[in-house]
Amino acid sequence: MIETTSTRADTRSRIVEVAAQLLREQGPSAVTTRGVAEAAGVQAPTIYRLFGDKDGLLEAVAEHTMAGFVSAKAAVVAAASADDVDPLDDLRSGWLSQIEFGVANPTLFALMSDPARVIHSPAARSGREVLEARVHRIALAGRLRVSEPRAVKLIQSAGTGVIQTQLSTPPSERDAGLADDMFEAVLARILTDAPEREANTDTVTAATIAFRAVATKLDALTEAERMLLTDWLDRALELEQTRQRKNL
Repeated sequence: MIETTSTRADTRSRIVEVAAQLLREQGPSAVTTRGVAEAAGVQAPTIYRLFGDKDGLLEAVAEHTMAGFVSAKAAVVAAASADDVDPLDDLRSGWLSQIEFGVANPTLFALMSDPARVIHSPAARSGREVLEARVHRIALAGRLRVSEPRAVKLIQSAGTGVIQTQLSTPPSERDAGLADDMFEAVLARILTDAPEREANTDTVTAATIAFRAVATKLDALTEAERMLLTDWLDRALELEQTRQRKNL
């Protein structure tokens, strides 16, 4: 039988789905070349030909599983935006789902946390874009006191730390409130208080960030003018954040 591009893709997809199921139900020890080949109804050499080795197969499984998880999160963000769900509630929901997913899938988390892998991962990139969308909604609401990119990095770093800490702790000794407390700590660093009548440093910064969030969509300006405006706002935010760090 001559293998076509379509049949090759179908075979690859079937193998990945079978391996993902074995990983989910029986753990990493079940994902052997022989076991996956038998469950998928193929010969072991097929796996080597399509994935190189077991590590290549695991990477494909991680990418496949993460892509499905991220796609579901993107749909939630889109629905939250359309239904005008509070952006902080949306961010909290995304944070908790990410923590739960990482703790429930330690092998996948380890694979997707490897800098050498994640930097080239489409699923990881899509995941960042989902988080960026959530943070952008908070910026539009005038609630950020740091730039959007910095808020994203702080949330990512804290989330990774929580998952690593929980996974390195025996299940019976894990702190059930750690994720919530860490989330509140991050919010305290990235959010302003509720808007007040009297402007202060935080509210001015929040207004600048909110303006930055919509600046690229000001159709009344030319592209060059929008770029210049966003550059000014970025410089103002960078100077303000430098000043804040010096005062800590």
